[in-house]
Amino acid sequence: MRETASKIVARDVLRKKLADYKRRGRRIVFANGCFDMLHVGHIRYLEGARREGDVLVVAVNADSSVCNLKGPGRPILDENARAKLVAALRCVDYVVLFAEANVEILLEELRPDVHAKGTDYTAETVPERAVAERLGIRVAIVGDPKDHSTRELLESVRKAPHA
Repeated sequence: MRETASKIVARDVLRKKLADYKRRGRRIVFANGCFDMLHVGHIRYLEGARREGDVLVVAVNADSSVCNLKGPGRPILDENARAKLVAALRCVDYVVLFAEANVEILLEELRPDVHAKGTDYTAETVPERAVAERLGIRVAIVGDPKDHSTRELLESVRKAPHA
């Protein structure tokens, strides 16, 4: 098993590694998210994604894109901490940071076999579905029903009585 830090790679390095895996017939799965505070839903999503292939790549939103997506006060953890937490998961092979508004460019660059999205999406609502379809990337909806979120977790922590 690789060290956590060695799983976090730059895009150009990742492209080369994935090309080598593909030459060897390995199925590449791509997942993405903010992962601001890891919770059970994230774990189930990533484990579900891993079951779709041989190599799991997870793109983690950079701090700037989390702020744009989630609003003021987010992210809670900086991008390097979030990348390390995701990389520490056994089911994850590689982590890459991205600052774009969505992962369309990464799908173009990395050309995975499968683009895994959580159950808060349907095949019709995946933002990158047109790009995935054009590139021949299968979209898989994975994980458990969306009945937990980082926002809800943070709210429960804020409301908890403090000693």
